Amino acid sequence: MRSILFLSVLLVLGACNSKSETKKEEMKKEEVIQQQVELPKLNLAQANKLASLPIHCINVEYPNKLNQTIGSAKDLQSPKELHPAFYGCFDWHSSVHGHWSLVALLKQFPNLDNAESIKQQLLQNISKENIEKEVAYFDGKFNKSYERTYGWAWLLKLSEELYTWNDPVAKQLEQNLQPLTNLMVRKYIEFLPKLKYPIRVGEHTNTAFGLTFAWDYANTVNNVELKLLIETRAKEFYLKDQDCPLSWEPSGFDFLSPCLQEAAIMKRVLPKEMFKDWLQKFLPKLSSTDFQLAVGEVSDRKDGKLVHLDGVNFSRAWALSRVIKDMPEYNHLKTTIKEHIEYSLPNLVGDSYEGGHWLGSFAIYALNAADND
Repeated sequence: MRSILFLSVLLVLGACNSKSETKKEEMKKEEVIQQQVELPKLNLAQANKLASLPIHCINVEYPNKLNQTIGSAKDLQSPKELHPAFYGCFDWHSSVHGHWSLVALLKQFPNLDNAESIKQQLLQNISKENIEKEVAYFDGKFNKSYERTYGWAWLLKLSEELYTWNDPVAKQLEQNLQPLTNLMVRKYIEFLPKLKYPIRVGEHTNTAFGLTFAWDYANTVNNVELKLLIETRAKEFYLKDQDCPLSWEPSGFDFLSPCLQEAAIMKRVLPKEMFKDWLQKFLPKLSSTDFQLAVGEVSDRKDGKLVHLDGVNFSRAWALSRVIKDMPEYNHLKTTIKEHIEYSLPNLVGDSYEGGHWLGSFAIYALNAADND
């Protein structure tokens, strides 16, 4: 009997030692991963190149995709007449995040080339008078849902960037933009309670993306009503989700990852431990150090829809950067972040207008998100 007990103890101790050794090996592997993966960072040279993209499009009126509903002949006006602030860069939302790009770069790099002339251009476009006309457009009978919610989200991201930029020009721009900002906040507050089901696509109407940027704005400026509404709706939409089919992504024209964008909003609205439990059920494979996610491959960057896949690479990177923040057990995902950014980043400058009018914004946001993981 004593022999059996002694053997049992030895077996238990051996199993414990084996588990301990396995855990040590996993920790060593994680340390190696962290040491090897150096995420790309935005520097001044890159900032100047990326700034050239919106500089060359925010005041380019044509080609233009208005996406408008024609109510009468009076609606048949030029893009600049309809949208005096945001008429360039092919469409309204791209113009908005083109302006965001310039604000974000000026804020991060005060010595950006042509900084003063860029500020003057921003003041000219985002003037009090121009914003009043933009508000009037959204108040039109057929424009209540215009740019819902993708353009709304980027407008709030622009407003948030101005709010956090300590510069006299920023304060003037923020003040000028405020009526349109207030309108977007009201639109979210009116719309979200009516949205019964989330929209789970990889393009503009993705609900999780719209909630994410709006939450960031509400959290930054302490708009309690909007923030609480977004938290409530996100939990109602996504809390019970499990086993998101990440292997189905991307679709042919995606520039957002439905799965990862959902994870990004839930990281914002859930307590840390609750989010960990949710993530393990929602995307269980992410926790494996062997996890791999192939980049979205672009076959023709002159095709305005196919180039969306460069966007999905950047948006995956910024979503994963948020997911792993303060969660070192997921640091192996830095490899995926790095691969996605580095696949698409070299292709931006000198790109065709089809991608250049918007992809710079995605690159800037992804680089800054990776730098703040």
